[in-house]
Amino acid sequence: MTDRPPLPPFTMDTAVQKVRLAENAWNSRDPEKIALAYTEDSRWRNRAEFLQGREAIVAFLKRKWARELDYRLIKELWGFRENRMAVRFKYEWRDDSGNWFRAHGNELWEFDEHGLMRRREASINDAPIAESERKFLWPQGPRPEDHPGLTELGL
Repeated sequence: MTDRPPLPPFTMDTAVQKVRLAENAWNSRDPEKIALAYTEDSRWRNRAEFLQGREAIVAFLKRKWARELDYRLIKELWGFRENRMAVRFKYEWRDDSGNWFRAHGNELWEFDEHGLMRRREASINDAPIAESERKFLWPQGPRPEDHPGLTELGL
């Protein structure tokens, strides 16, 4: 099995790095690439949906981004210990009618010894926003290094 650094047990620096790597991957919107960060039998709860395994993750992400257009995500470390992390995040997206939303969420992550996520618990709420309220305005792909994070944006 190939390791996916940084590996647990995490330090503050490696935990922050792991969160940014996850954020960058999700902003790629490439379900097959993203799924490689999870164990073959990874278990998820995403809102009220329960998933298990990479194939289910790929299918879920394809459905998600068919509905959530112009998706932009920022994640921030909330806390960590050994092989677990708590992350808060926000993302902006629009539906096919042009209505904008900002999703607010928290995730609990558990990693195996190879740095793959074996468990993800996500609680998420969507709030409608006006297009003029958007704050995540970079081009499709990873958030630029100089773009502010959630705390700096006052979110």
